Amino acid sequence: MLDGKTKVVAIVQARMGSTRLPGKVLLDLAGRTMLARVVRRVARAALVEEVVVATTDSPDDDPIVEECRRLPVACFRGNEDDVLDRFQQAATAFQADVVVRITADCPLIDPEVTDLVIRAFLDHRPDYASNTLRRTYPRGLDTEVIAAAALAHASREASEPYQRVHVTPYLYQYPELFRLLAVTGSEDLSRHRWTVDSPQDLRFARAVYRRMGGVDAFSWHDVGRLVAEEPTLADLNRDVRHKELVEG
Repeated sequence: MLDGKTKVVAIVQARMGSTRLPGKVLLDLAGRTMLARVVRRVARAALVEEVVVATTDSPDDDPIVEECRRLPVACFRGNEDDVLDRFQQAATAFQADVVVRITADCPLIDPEVTDLVIRAFLDHRPDYASNTLRRTYPRGLDTEVIAAAALAHASREASEPYQRVHVTPYLYQYPELFRLLAVTGSEDLSRHRWTVDSPQDLRFARAVYRRMGGVDAFSWHDVGRLVAEEPTLADLNRDVRHKELVEG
């Protein structure tokens, strides 16, 4: 615990089902699964005490549980459709005071950025802090930090299906109920797409990892320099449309 009282737990959301790229979290990225890349990168965040993969109780997600055993990383299984409840149950099971929400389709997630958002949360103590409230970072470096009490409140009260699926909308849609903190960078780089939700996105991520020699210790600054030097890389997934919140 950082101060003897506050336990920060990163919960990585993962499942095999995906509309545009089924099984994506276990697809290969330069010799490791995408889930392994995400877990390894998140674990390097200095302010994260524990990393937990939250998957579903569906048999379809048994391969994720096996991968967690292999890595190894803690795994929690919960409701397949109610992801908010799954997060809440995982937070309770691992005695989290602060939850860091990461999704397993972000293989370029950066520990420096994650630490930056956590540090802002710990310094200002809102209910919810993220670098997505006002986007300046590339999509795919998304880090949301939530007080356990606020997550429990959302789990009790959120009623719209998309609020249950996406975990955090109930928090940021009610600023009169929750204290929100937007964490932004010095430059607007939100035009960049570094998440994986389509075959085009996967080609981009694989191209990055190939150029990085198959390791995952590179930083988001390295990726930014790479894209600047090879602008055609960004063309690989430039036309991919990000799904709207209500699309699930």
